[in-house]
Amino acid sequence: MARRLAAIGATLALVALLAAPTGARAQDPARINIDTYTLPNGLQVMLAEDHSAQVVQVDVWYHVGSRNEVRGRTGFAHLFEHMMFQGSANVAKAQHSALVTNAGGINNGSTTEDRTNFFEELPSNRMNLGLWLEAEHMRSLAVTKENFENQRQAVKEERRLRVDNQPYLRALFEDDYGIYDSTTCFPYAHSVIGSMADLDAAQVEDVQRFYKQYYTPNNATLAVVGDFASADAKKLIQEYFGDIPRGVTPAPVECAAKFNTGPMRRHVTDVNANLPAVVRVFRVPEYRKDDYAALELLQRIVGGGESSRFNRSLVREKKLAVSPLVFLNPFGPRNGPGVMLLGAIANQGVSLDSLDAGITAEVARLTTGGVTDAELTKAKNSYRAGVINARQSVASVAEALQTANQFLGDPNAVNGQLDRYMKVTAADIKRVASTYLRPDNSLTLLVSKDGK
Repeated sequence: MARRLAAIGATLALVALLAAPTGARAQDPARINIDTYTLPNGLQVMLAEDHSAQVVQVDVWYHVGSRNEVRGRTGFAHLFEHMMFQGSANVAKAQHSALVTNAGGINNGSTTEDRTNFFEELPSNRMNLGLWLEAEHMRSLAVTKENFENQRQAVKEERRLRVDNQPYLRALFEDDYGIYDSTTCFPYAHSVIGSMADLDAAQVEDVQRFYKQYYTPNNATLAVVGDFASADAKKLIQEYFGDIPRGVTPAPVECAAKFNTGPMRRHVTDVNANLPAVVRVFRVPEYRKDDYAALELLQRIVGGGESSRFNRSLVREKKLAVSPLVFLNPFGPRNGPGVMLLGAIANQGVSLDSLDAGITAEVARLTTGGVTDAELTKAKNSYRAGVINARQSVASVAEALQTANQFLGDPNAVNGQLDRYMKVTAADIKRVASTYLRPDNSLTLLVSKDGK
């Protein structure tokens, strides 16, 4: 969660295109060779050897996020991101990170609507440490009253620090979920970080049930990427994970989301916002849908960098805003319906109405006029550079495998991701803009100090 929050709004860096292996075009990303199998207890395993550097990434995704929470008990998935570092049967409290650091590695975790992940990046001769630690997580996490109370307070403090006391973040990370009806689609109608009231109401027994229900081998996927021999990895994986009991299969998530149900407008009070802001939230389909690639390229055209539509028009030319606020699913892909946020922070002396009108005009330009071939080419080049650059990092490759597996249904789909985006046409961009960026498919958040 902390990594995601810290990364929001960061500008995509342009990277040099590295040469691909012989037989591939220079502008293509390196192909990832993946060995997949499933243990008898249901743990899915993905192995990808890469001997270019002496490092290994051990990366576990549990298929649980805020979407699996129930009304009155939100924030549990994020809470477990913290609980996982409080010790287990053979690892003392806070020792997990110390063991990784002492071995020359790094570790962390994060939570989104659809998944919780934990990883260790280690020197390749310490792969066994990462696998053993993650097996300890899965087998015997210490879900005690003391640990629960300690981490409940830590999560509440994180919420204060990163959401409640930061300007505009409540609108971006909380109020945008109001685009979905909580009575028909609760999984995507509440925030990842959870509410203070729900955190206060939680009991340790609730947390123990959540752990037993979702943190099981049959609800997890393990990716190992980097400098190792598959035979060695398989032996260790069997040794550490093989005898962990299978859990009960979690119930499917139900979400009956409806699009185009009529425009909504809400005033948001943000005492930390020295300048007003307008955020237009639109419903969009899940990641696996064909339209998603066009929407992601559209997001880059509208808000990706100094030459983006909103920065050129609203900031530099019309001087209505000091900064654009443009995101597609701020926490990453979803298996369910998502959001596109198109907004901006007002310039000094600019009213909410004026900024709102300026954003409306820019959205209308997209839906009626589409984008230029030059804009689309730039967006594609930016996406291509990001994919190629990501192939150089074991961490990025592991996350790419996990993403393809969870959201596209097949880890091998990672090798076709670039084609998915390169096939998008300007006509596709115009079509998705007119399909989803409609007034009757939107929630407008008007952010100001006094909520007026």
